Amino acid sequence: MARRKQIAPMQRINSGEIMRTPSDEPEKSAVYHNGHVAKTAASRKRAHSQTQQSHPGLLALIICVSGIYASFLTWGLLQERITTTPYPADDSAQAQQEYFRFPIVLNTIQALFAFTSGSLYLLYKTRSFRILPSTAALGPLLLVTLTTTLASPFGYASLAHVDYLTFVLAKSCKLLPVMALHVTLFRRHYPLSKYMVVLAVTSGVALFTLYHPPKPGKERRTQSSSTYGLTLLGINLLLDGLTNTVQDHIFQSPHRYGKTSGPQMMVVLNLLGTLLMTVYLVVTPYLPESLLPAFAQPNETHELANALSFFARHPAVFHDVLGFAACGAIGQLFIYATLERFSSLLLVTVTVTRKMLTMVLSVVWFGKSISHGQWIGVALVFGGIAAEAYIQHREKREKEQRKRQLESQKKT
Repeated sequence: MARRKQIAPMQRINSGEIMRTPSDEPEKSAVYHNGHVAKTAASRKRAHSQTQQSHPGLLALIICVSGIYASFLTWGLLQERITTTPYPADDSAQAQQEYFRFPIVLNTIQALFAFTSGSLYLLYKTRSFRILPSTAALGPLLLVTLTTTLASPFGYASLAHVDYLTFVLAKSCKLLPVMALHVTLFRRHYPLSKYMVVLAVTSGVALFTLYHPPKPGKERRTQSSSTYGLTLLGINLLLDGLTNTVQDHIFQSPHRYGKTSGPQMMVVLNLLGTLLMTVYLVVTPYLPESLLPAFAQPNETHELANALSFFARHPAVFHDVLGFAACGAIGQLFIYATLERFSSLLLVTVTVTRKMLTMVLSVVWFGKSISHGQWIGVALVFGGIAAEAYIQHREKREKEQRKRQLESQKKT
């Protein structure tokens, strides 16, 4: 019996394909006629549309990036306003000023808003409310919920135990743990050019942030970093990396977890996050201090009651909180659209450069000056992004040339 020739040989993934998500459609079974594969016009049309969907264009990228920048720029301004606005504790002339210091309550409200907006968008897009693609996806989605919820507390706790330089360098290197976890956990292989681009962008963001002068009246902390603080900061980076890599894994494994859309992931993660944080807020007042983490303050165990009391005394802050939650929810729609169409590496590149690009626009708009170190950082970031765009364009052109050559060979 003659051996049948392999129909689809193995292919290497080019670096230009790293930023794209493989198609979510399962492979169609081939139809054989006399040892050849017969392709109907309908199948060719489906394959063409499938290729177009799995290779999103520049317009989709610009829309996603613009939405992330606009939403989270406003989100950041409202967050600063909420946490820095002083409110009098009572109506007396000599009343002591108090500030909104309830991060878990704030995150819970934002998660609830994101769940609501994601649900409305999911209903509009699919005319159904099927938020869980499969029961197999529940495990990794719970893992993402835990890493997302726990990352921020570890990051905030590390601030009191590490110096400014260490903290800035660590937060500027988010791309590194994402790539490292892709390689170690999911056995992804990247070309050398991809590592160089990530190194250039990371170094550029770190330099730009380090050479940025502090705000007037504020001095940078110079205390030494303790082992405990470095451990907390390392856990924060690890959890951030796990969040992005596991999300990528879910999107790129439709055969294992079912076809997952961005709105679906947004809805289920924010639903689980809302439930988890609500349980935390309700249960912590009744837990013994021995069961609480070392960095948790005793007064934080009654955060829900204290936040409700603060809202009752200062209703004006609630309007800022609602605006903050709405901007975060809209921003998440663009974030999950980016994750679904591209990859976590591209998303993290967008988020780590967002602050730098915002500051560059502020410099251009208000005529401020940039130090030499910051200019080097800008050159590294834009140089890395330009190199990545050039490599992708070149590989796409080479792929199209090979495709045309194969078509011409088949005709002859």
